[in-house]
Amino acid sequence: MRSQLTKTNKDELVFLPLGGVGEIGMNLGLYGFGSRRDRTWLMVDLGVTFGDEKTPGVDLVYPDISFIEEQKERLAGIVITHAHEDHYGAILDLWPRLGAPLYATPFTAGLLEAKAIENHGQDSVPVEVVQQGSRIQVGPFDVEYVPMSHSIPEPNALVIRTPLGTVVHSGDWKIDLTPGLGKPIDVERLKAVGEEGVRALVCDSTNAIREGRSPSEADVAERLTEIIKAAPNRVAVTTFASNVARLKAVALAAQAAGRDVVVIGRAMKRTIEVARELGYLDGVPPFQDEDAYGYLPRDKVVALLTGSQGEARAALSRIARDDHPRVALSAGDLVVFSSRTIPGNESEVIEVINSLAERGVEIMTDSDDLVHVSGHPRRGELADLYSWVKPEALIPVHGEPYHLDQHARFARKQGIREVVKGKNGDIFRIAPGPLEVVGEAETGVLYKDGSLIAAPEASGVQERRKLSFAGCVVANVVMDARGEILSDPTVTLFGLPTSDREGESFIELLEDAVDEALDGIPRGRRRDAGLVAKAARRAIRSLAQQKWGKKPLCSVEVTVL
Repeated sequence: MRSQLTKTNKDELVFLPLGGVGEIGMNLGLYGFGSRRDRTWLMVDLGVTFGDEKTPGVDLVYPDISFIEEQKERLAGIVITHAHEDHYGAILDLWPRLGAPLYATPFTAGLLEAKAIENHGQDSVPVEVVQQGSRIQVGPFDVEYVPMSHSIPEPNALVIRTPLGTVVHSGDWKIDLTPGLGKPIDVERLKAVGEEGVRALVCDSTNAIREGRSPSEADVAERLTEIIKAAPNRVAVTTFASNVARLKAVALAAQAAGRDVVVIGRAMKRTIEVARELGYLDGVPPFQDEDAYGYLPRDKVVALLTGSQGEARAALSRIARDDHPRVALSAGDLVVFSSRTIPGNESEVIEVINSLAERGVEIMTDSDDLVHVSGHPRRGELADLYSWVKPEALIPVHGEPYHLDQHARFARKQGIREVVKGKNGDIFRIAPGPLEVVGEAETGVLYKDGSLIAAPEASGVQERRKLSFAGCVVANVVMDARGEILSDPTVTLFGLPTSDREGESFIELLEDAVDEALDGIPRGRRRDAGLVAKAARRAIRSLAQQKWGKKPLCSVEVTVL
């Protein structure tokens, strides 16, 4: 289905999300300027989400970029707000399909380059480095990077100026005047932009359901220092590798407690290298590598490690399985989850926690103490941003449907008259005229499965889900050209029970069912190998349904000698 746009030749300013609206993750927004027949596009972010139990074997999920790929000559540029995976994680794989100029701040550019090197020499992407606070011209779009506060260095809102008005794209943000490192949110600049006049605010909705304000990173740093000083044995802190302010807070807390920090996990090490190069860890003592863990006294070590989301290959999961070659935790040690569990990861995190608890390891999460703060704004912070920016209109993004709905209701109560919520693929006309959805573009996802990237229907994932539910039966039939069956059919089971409720062998039952099905085909018609395979497949699935209550996938190989 091709996109359906407004039928006008007048210049318009539109917003089209291809990801990140109606979901948390996989952010990709397009701003378009011009007439329907001659529209220039600006892309904001190009992120990923992660596979789950519904997508077995899938590592990453990308937004389908077919809409913009088909008109990439009209894509003026790609601007990245910050270096979280859900905002920049698809660049290495999808940028080659677009080839547009890419703009990012130094930290994002550094992480992107490090990731390319780590990914077995994957080709790097040329980046035009932009400093926070600067302005660039990208086609008809005048883009200003305004410093915000978030759980990563160099987060930015984008002030996008066009002849039809100005849009503020918030990116991920919160209000934190003591963020631990880097620039705090630039309140005065946001107020100045508001005085210029803002047509629309496109705004983060993640915490729009929560009243009040998020605590500061400084509050977490103070509490971590107290916790580490009071711990009698080893302390392991797991957090998001990109949260450099948190890594710094742990390091300084360890120093105050007379402990060394051992860094465990590739993603953590990669982030630390980039952060040191850019000066974000100046004054922080050197970190130790994994080899030091074994000889440091239990009360003189803090392990800083990956795995806060229960990722199977991450350091903490391996330690919980007692599968790490250099690092172990014992009864009385403390593990601090200085993170929040991303929706969908709950079972994996609980599994890690239970494995550690069985060993007598103490666990502390943000439910127990102030060891983590969100990087997203609550309602008090949203109200402040509205008062600074003074938008005429608002589009809620970066949230599931409930978050978007609650954000929209809150914004209206705060006096913003034009508030329109939508979904991925909706084309919002921002100007001229009132904010409204005026069309729709086809959207979807791409799966990264090993080294391949494919649409869901071409990925084989649907069949994998069926396999995980009902297994597979492979049958072999050997016959001659006259249709004479030359040997008993054989059946192999994958993921099926070995016997039915009466204890009869499933293999024997299915082989008998195939025999009977073949006997029921007249010899003259049995010469048709396709017909034979179809009859055998039907018999297998029918018998399995009768004896088991499920229909497995079925493959029948007919060999004609």
